[in-house]
Parts: sequence; C-alpha cells; structure tokens
Amino acid sequence: MNSNDPNHSPLRDVAQNPEATARYLADVRRVLLDIGRNLETLALETRVYCRDTHVEGDRFYDAWLRAQPVERALKDVLKNVEAVTKGLEKSAYKRRAHDEAVVNTARKRKEKALEKQRKNHPPLQAAPNPPQQGAASQNLGYGGPTSIYDMGNRESA
Repeated sequence: MNSNDPNHSPLRDVAQNPEATARYLADVRRVLLDIGRNLETLALETRVYCRDTHVEGDRFYDAWLRAQPVERALKDVLKNVEAVTKGLEKSAYKRRAHDEAVVNTARKRKEKALEKQRKNHPPLQAAPNPPQQGAASQNLGYGGPTSIYDMGNRESA
C-alpha cells in the first residue's frame, strides 16, 4: 500500500499476519513487564516512605494505617499490569489458532463433502456369482454336514 494513503494503518498489516501480530504483542508485553518492574520498585519505595512518615502524637500503627490505601492502590495497578501481560500472551496464541482454524476449515469442508457424497452414492459392488446350473445349491452353513446323512434343512435339536 501507499504510505500516503489516508486509510493506511500500519497495524492493519500487523493484524493480517499472525507472526507479525505475535511479534508486536511480544514487544508490547516486554514493555509492560518493564513497566511492571518499575511499578514494583515504586510500590516498595512508597511503602517504606509512607510507613516511616510519623506525625507527632501517632500511635505505632497510625502510619501503617495511613499507608494501606496507597499500598493497595499500587498493588491493584500491578495486578492489572500482570493481567494485561497474560492477556497479550493469550491473544497472540488465539490469533495463531484462528489462522490454523481458517486453513483447516476448507480442508474439513472438502472431507465432509466427500464423505457425504460417499454416503449418498455408495460405490457399486460386484454382483454375487449366480448359482451354476445343474449343481445342487445347498446352504451348508458354517462347516457343512457333520455326518454321512444329508442335513440339508438343518434345525436345532
């Protein structure tokens, strides 16, 4: 595409290729993991500072109580960053699975159509050999007569 085209979007090209999508999401994930490390350091430093900030007349746990909302907020942000990085990894996997499903769908449809055609139009089988003239046509069963007597119409004893 022409880069002067007002409708051109570089992410459109990335979205159309699963490998490019995976690379792009991996780069974003890498940046988010780096931001997460920085936020962990910030949370630790904030925790130390807030818990050490005492006002005259405080009891020993008052500074800790004032620090809890700040610590919780930073902990929630870290949790969200981790969730986003997991989501990026999952979406890259799902994108690749989508392309594989698209490729397999055409093949599965062809197989299904062939199977349906075979079911509706079974192949012609060779006709059984007609009995020869003059030969005694007996249904001898599994092993034929077991004695010297003719057992043409067998019945159970």
